[in-house]
Amino acid sequence: MPCPEPPSQPPRIPDERPAGAPTGHPPAATADTSDDAAARAGLTAVAGPGDPAMGALLDEHGAAAVWQTLRRGRTPPAPPDARGGAADRAARWRQRAAGVDTDALLAAAAEIGSRLVVPGDPGWPTQLDQLGRERPYALWVRGTRDLRHACLRSVAVVGARAATAYGLHVAADLAWGLGQRSWTVVSGGAYGIDAAAHRGGLAAAAPGVAVLACGLDLSYPRGNENLFADIAARGTLVSEHPPGAPPSRHGFLVRNRIIAALTPGTVVVEAGARSGALNTARHAHRLHRAVMGVPGPVTSALSAGCHRLLRDGAAVCVTNTDDVVEQVGSIGTDLREAGDGGAVGGGVLDDTARRVLAAVPKRTCAGTASIAEAASTGIDTALSSLGLLAAAGFVERGASGWRAYRDP
Repeated sequence: MPCPEPPSQPPRIPDERPAGAPTGHPPAATADTSDDAAARAGLTAVAGPGDPAMGALLDEHGAAAVWQTLRRGRTPPAPPDARGGAADRAARWRQRAAGVDTDALLAAAAEIGSRLVVPGDPGWPTQLDQLGRERPYALWVRGTRDLRHACLRSVAVVGARAATAYGLHVAADLAWGLGQRSWTVVSGGAYGIDAAAHRGGLAAAAPGVAVLACGLDLSYPRGNENLFADIAARGTLVSEHPPGAPPSRHGFLVRNRIIAALTPGTVVVEAGARSGALNTARHAHRLHRAVMGVPGPVTSALSAGCHRLLRDGAAVCVTNTDDVVEQVGSIGTDLREAGDGGAVGGGVLDDTARRVLAAVPKRTCAGTASIAEAASTGIDTALSSLGLLAAAGFVERGASGWRAYRDP
């Protein structure tokens, strides 16, 4: 078996390898982790999000090798099963890469308080891996909560921008009820149902997650600027796009797959026959997530999409928080009467979770190992309990470990 190349040499793309050298192995084993993150940062500025051709290249060769090839002015070989036009897109990637400074991208992100999360990081939501070749190359994240833990108990609530008073009321009420039970509300930050759902969840003091279709330094739509600030203070803003990237129609449609993939279930509150919310529902169905629809007046065109989902059996009818939790919750844990407290409230924590919570400091951060020792439990058990406690809002991950969450 040939010896691996020295780490000082950049990983090679197959068309640069000598004859007879093995192919098909990503260079992650020899590429530095920081090189991989920088490469993925650059790729978010070069390739359109969720491009299966780029996903195939990353699976085959790794981000560092693909990025170095593009920066050298070369075109990576198209995957054998790539769809038509992959070669043209690769040529555009090469041209764009010549003008991208990854250090400047990361510095611009740091200036607005955002960070890059890549596959393999502790904060990476592993459920996104189910997107396969459409998985994000990386995520730009801004906020006080760890994205992975915030989405452990989450529900996507989506719907029409031009919503009716009925739809706005239902979305806010559902989100408030979910927040009361310690469920995170995930949506797209748009006007209408999205904004109502975000506000409802925040009113219940629950963290929120907004998946945006532009750079995190831009507030789009502008009228939701204060809402985005509230979400960042209590939850997380997420985007596949680097700082400065403007929104686009295609970007809104592509980001819907992330909303669907982050959560175990999606609720469509109000949607017309051609609403983008139906696109989110289709992604959720493809990923085998729970799809739920709220019925509306039969005379309302803005409920036609929901009614079609229900009629075709593509969604389960839900009318309140109990209905939603029944679809996405754990049997014997989440099915309880309204007003009974959060599903993982302080009164229903098991003994292990209580010990772990008691071992988490309030003012400083502590590592998982020290918390496990103080709680007299194993590291794996402590990490599992910390994930549940983070999802419920009891603790948060800081720069150097864990600490008890202090609501801003």
